[in-house]
Amino acid sequence: MSAPATERTRVAGSGLVARLRELGMADVPAAGGKGANLGALIAAGLPVPDGLVVLAPALRAAMAEAGATEELARLHGAALAAARPGAPADVRDGLEAACRRVQDVVHRAGAPAALVAELRAGYAGLGEDPPVAVRSSAVGEDSSEASFAGMNASYTNVRGAEALVAAVVDCWASVFAPRSVAYRAERGHDAVPDLAVVVQLMVHARRSGVAFTADPVSGRRDRVVLEAAWGQGEVVVSGRVEPDTYVLDADGPRLLSVHRGAQDVQIVRGADGGDSTVPVTPGEQPVLSPAEAEEVAALALRVQALHGQPQDVEWAADEERFWLVQARPVTTLAPAPAATDAAAAPAGAPVLHGLAASPGRASGAVRVLHSPAEGDRLLDGEVLVAPLTNPDWLPAMRRAAAVVTDSGGITCHAAIVARELGLPAVVGTRTGTTALRDGAVVTVDGDTGDVLPGRSAPAAVPAPRGPAVAAPRTAPAPADEVTATGLQVNLADPERAAEVAALPVDGVGLLRAELLLTRALDGRHPAEMIARGESEQVVAALADGLRTIARPFAPRPVVYRTADLRTNEFRGLAGGEAHEPVEDNPMIGNRGCFRYVQDPSLFRLELEALARVREEFPGVAVMVPFVRTGWELEACLELIDASPLGRQRGLRRWVMAEVPSVGHWLPEYIGMGVGGVSIGSNDLTQLVLGVDRDSADLAELFDEADPAVLAVIDSVIATARRAGIPSSLCGQAPSRRPEYVDHLVRAGISSVSVEPAAVPATRRALARAERRLLLEAARAGGARA
Repeated sequence: MSAPATERTRVAGSGLVARLRELGMADVPAAGGKGANLGALIAAGLPVPDGLVVLAPALRAAMAEAGATEELARLHGAALAAARPGAPADVRDGLEAACRRVQDVVHRAGAPAALVAELRAGYAGLGEDPPVAVRSSAVGEDSSEASFAGMNASYTNVRGAEALVAAVVDCWASVFAPRSVAYRAERGHDAVPDLAVVVQLMVHARRSGVAFTADPVSGRRDRVVLEAAWGQGEVVVSGRVEPDTYVLDADGPRLLSVHRGAQDVQIVRGADGGDSTVPVTPGEQPVLSPAEAEEVAALALRVQALHGQPQDVEWAADEERFWLVQARPVTTLAPAPAATDAAAAPAGAPVLHGLAASPGRASGAVRVLHSPAEGDRLLDGEVLVAPLTNPDWLPAMRRAAAVVTDSGGITCHAAIVARELGLPAVVGTRTGTTALRDGAVVTVDGDTGDVLPGRSAPAAVPAPRGPAVAAPRTAPAPADEVTATGLQVNLADPERAAEVAALPVDGVGLLRAELLLTRALDGRHPAEMIARGESEQVVAALADGLRTIARPFAPRPVVYRTADLRTNEFRGLAGGEAHEPVEDNPMIGNRGCFRYVQDPSLFRLELEALARVREEFPGVAVMVPFVRTGWELEACLELIDASPLGRQRGLRRWVMAEVPSVGHWLPEYIGMGVGGVSIGSNDLTQLVLGVDRDSADLAELFDEADPAVLAVIDSVIATARRAGIPSSLCGQAPSRRPEYVDHLVRAGISSVSVEPAAVPATRRALARAERRLLLEAARAGGARA
């Protein structure tokens, strides 16, 4: 529910800094997920320490005042190119240097004088130099789609106005660290991030930990899982210690079991007011008594009731009470556990046992590493074994088949990231780095916490990650709902093709070219490779990637959208500055269809690769993006027809409907031979409403269900139906808004295409919408009778 207009005005009127207690969930675009969540908890009467939020526009204001906005965007684009999954090794090697250049820009810019003054005043309002925690609150962070767990820096026991300003700038810079850039690249978040910063009064923590209001490993929603350690919570979320673990029945809540951890250190407030690491005195008592565990669980369940979905809550206890210091939706709930295929498990007793932290089972050769700096030694498909895996390990984790750690609990940052990556993980083994040897082949069972000798038998439907044999978490389930409206997936990564093809989907509605091109171009600008006579290398690499995706989906269709990089993104490729202009607004600049007409060199290579793949997989189709006018599409289709692809029989030519002019031109497009239209709802909404979809300031204006947007969509679908060609929609709205699916079904759309994680919910929404439509038709028929 949106905050009242008066509240939004008051927050906006406070400039670059807002008080936590003045914020609510309507303020996510300015305060980020963490800041907005904390404000909502305070408003609900929950025990949350007060504080401030340096709002997201402050970072943009700092860059603008320093004249560094364009430089930041350019260098960030280069860092993303180095961090993208599948980037060539030599490009990946430049990630740290690229990130340092971005961070240097932030530090040189510093905080503008207006922000410093406002931050000093807000800090003075919290008390006389009180110790505070300074933590990132990125827009999109702590959301239901991605946690960004531990990716950006946090600073505790910061004291004094000067130290606070410095911590805020350091927090800004941390969003451009390699681990954070790699995490965003993994999820396709390409824009320069909007980052707010939470400044929160410190709890003098004697005990602390994390509470999940659903079991993050088994997926059971009738369980609450708590982890608790002595001192401040960093040791829990970082995985530095194995905390005590409590499992409670949510009905009550009632304590069911306690697992004692291994804690040798704690972080406390030192005599100088800063953090101090001291030993933990061994004792027989767990960190929490049964009554205290139930009290913390009850607080966490109140947070869940407030938000209506399972929550990941961080808590701390001083001498007097329990406090809640952070809350976010759980992003990594596993599906209901499936029956284990005992025949697929390797023989022999476990060689190691720990906490089951991320479900699934995978086999591979062991690689013992002791720091992220050794990450390059990990080969694709090996089992990463480490003392702990904080977010700095993300680039290596992406190449691993599974993860095993000495320390950590199931709610530490590394466990969360492993679950988001779909990697089986066993943490808290205590002796993994000494008990396992490089090269030994093991199977990691993230459902039981066992590390077993040998390799598991291949699964019936394999989902390989390099040389290892990775068993899927469950066998591919048949569609529990049969729908007349097609359900397809959006896909970019060939490495996920086998896994995603096992889902109950009708094909790939949007195959994004960008990741395939990053690999095919070896991180270089296409003009550089073409000039060096390396066109065949590009075609062969692109065709290989296409085959990797088309093969597991065959005979289902795969619609390949040709390259739609903007000029600022092309400039991020090696050599790009020599070939790409600096455009004031690249979002509506030289891109898509018009770019192919102006310079068809790369487009021709894509068409050649598609022609080779279609000889083996004729279900592959071509889709032209960002079409503005009839004459440019006509010229583009002539390029297709003149290529080997255009001479193949049965080729379906699609266009993207992203520009509002499609509502006028579509009948002519169809007359030119277009055989399918796919609505890109994100760009279409942006252009119909005149809203920059990357701007947090305008987020409340961006509405895919605005009547003006729906009018264009309805027109496109109606035109396609009259002409007898398929229509589809790819965007975020169908996966987030069931009522949007209902509208599309009523309009008569042929299919929708969503991200793989949204397939089950979208399938159910389609089935409900179709049943509702049939029921209404039956009632109308009965009334006429």
